[in-house]
Parts: sequence; structure tokens; C-alpha cells
Amino acid sequence: MKFSIDKETFLKSLQKVQGIVEKRNTMPILSNVLIEATNETILVTATDLEVGIRSSYPAKVESEGKITVSAKKLYEIIKELPDQEIFFSVKDNDWVDIACGKAQFSIVGLSSDEFPPFPVVSEENLISMKGNILKGMIEKTSYAICHDETKYNLNGIYIKLAEEGGAPLLRMVATDGHRLAIAEKEVEGTVSRELAGGVIMPKKGVFELRKISEEEEGDILIGFMDNSAVIKKDNTLVVMRLVDGEFPDYTRVIPANNDKVVTIGREELLHSLKRMSILSSEKFKGIKFELDQNSLELSTSNPELGEAREDLEVEYPGSQLMVRFNARYLMDVLQVLEDERVEIVLRDELSPAIVKPCGTGSLAVIMPMRL
Repeated sequence: MKFSIDKETFLKSLQKVQGIVEKRNTMPILSNVLIEATNETILVTATDLEVGIRSSYPAKVESEGKITVSAKKLYEIIKELPDQEIFFSVKDNDWVDIACGKAQFSIVGLSSDEFPPFPVVSEENLISMKGNILKGMIEKTSYAICHDETKYNLNGIYIKLAEEGGAPLLRMVATDGHRLAIAEKEVEGTVSRELAGGVIMPKKGVFELRKISEEEEGDILIGFMDNSAVIKKDNTLVVMRLVDGEFPDYTRVIPANNDKVVTIGREELLHSLKRMSILSSEKFKGIKFELDQNSLELSTSNPELGEAREDLEVEYPGSQLMVRFNARYLMDVLQVLEDERVEIVLRDELSPAIVKPCGTGSLAVIMPMRL
């Protein structure tokens, strides 16, 4: 195999797979990237058996072939090479020669025979979504993904396509047991059987999807096959194995009887919480909310560091109420909302609170801390 390629193009291709390659070394081949040269194109593939990614890039191919090399080491080498054309060739013993300018490397490769096969994907029945909409929905929910590996059915985002008012509505839900985040948007396309029933995308796949949606603007195609989700954008294809488990009934967690509505500036509350949380710690992390007619007093007390309080003006016509929250949970919600004003909908000091923009499209449910 022999080809030459522009440095920036090669670097971009290797950067894209760094989050996928297996770090734990359970199978040495999984820490490698598969490079295939064919028809003036190179295909770059990586997988950890849960999430796989394949992208194609233009190159001057002199002879076709394929090889796997360490994804991390190859990326580090290419990154430091001068901004010139890179010449890549494979010798009979699977050693790889890389030349660029006056720099030359010879590194160990592994035969592609052991590399897991990448699934063949049909592009039929894929629904189309704008990348910026998908990115916004992931941002508004991914902070609530559970990172406790024993709760495997919560280690991702639940995605469901529902019909409301004749239009398909894509809904994303994440929870870690202490908080719940929901985002929803209308989408175009037919409702697939898998999405209509709801699927759980693994967190690693979700973060790869977010990376793809953050790239240059354009539509992203999403579909399903053989208990896997398929994501396609331009020259990049991602296939991820869905989490095999039942997502809890999140609708039962959303309180229906909360009647005390506090309306407040999002930035104002966020910065106040940041100031209060300076004194909080793992042991003393609660921020106390004391509500009265159109006023909110935030306070925190940490015997090891000191105490702080701050008064904020709010729209609140209700009666006195005192409730305590983990500041981090509230800040996570406020940082991903874009609206100028938000609503905190409460019932009492022990019931879950709803945090949402004054418009529609997303909401979060946060459990209070005991006073």
C-alpha cells in the first residue's frame, strides 16, 4: 500500500477517531486505526466494539491495500510533522514508513485481518436532522447521564420519536437518579419502528454524535439496524450498539402538582449560585433557597470555610418556602439553557422541582436536599 495525502486532511482523520479507540487494551488491535487505500480515497476506521467510526478522505493512491497502526502514536507523529504532503507506505513485514519533508518514521503495524469488520449500512429509512438542533438537544440532556456503570440502563440518552399533533417529535431524556433532563424538537421524516418504541444510545456514542454535530453545518442522518444506531454526516459514518435495557418511566418523575412558580433571570441566578458554591464542599454542598413575596435569599454555610448569603429579585406571588438544592445540579441546567429568564416550579421542601425556560422545548427535574 502506498499513498500521499495533505497533512491537515490526515490529521483531521486521525483526530476524529481518538475518542473511539479502546484505551483499556483488552484487545491490542482495538487501540489501532484501520487505514485502507482505494480509488484515490483513504478510509479511516476505528472501533471499540461498542462504537465504530469510518470516514473517507481524498488521497493520491499509488497502490491499494490496508494496514492497522496505533491510533495514538500515528496521531502524535502526524501532528508534529511539517505542513507538507505526507507519504505513507507499507512494507511486506507490516512495517509502515511515513515521510514528510526531511522527517522520516518507520513504525510497527498490525495486519488488518484481525480488525473487526465494519457493518454494511443501508441509507434507506434514515431520518434527517439539522446538526445544530441535534447538538442543542444533546447539550440540554447529556449533563444528566448517569456515570455509575452498575446502572447500565441509565448510561446513555433515551431517544424516542412520538407523534404529537400530526408532527413527529424527537424527545431525548437522561437521568442519574438525582435529576432528569428532557429536550424535544419537531423533526422531518418517517417514524421508524425502533425510535417509536424508544432506544438508549450509549454515552460514548452520544458524545461522538455531539462532536459530529459541532462540525461544519449540515444535516445529520439517523437510522437503526440490528440493535445499532447509524449516524451519517457527509463522509463520516458512526455505528453504535444500543444499550440493551429498559429505561425507567420518566413521565412518573415529572411532578404534576407543583404550583409555586418562581421566575428569575437565568444569568443572575447562575452567577449567584457560582458565588455561593465557592464555599460549598463535598460534605457541605447544599444551597438554601428562602422564598417570600417577590424575593429570594440564597445562602450557604460551611463550618470549615464560612458562610455567604445573597438577595435576588424574582417574580414570586406565593407564600414563604424554604428548600435546599445541590448547587451543581442547578448550575448544570442553567448553563445549557439559552433563554434570558427561567422558571423554577416548586411544591414544598421535599418534592422535586422543575426548572425550565419560559418558552418550551426542554425541562429539568431536580430532587431537593433534606434541610
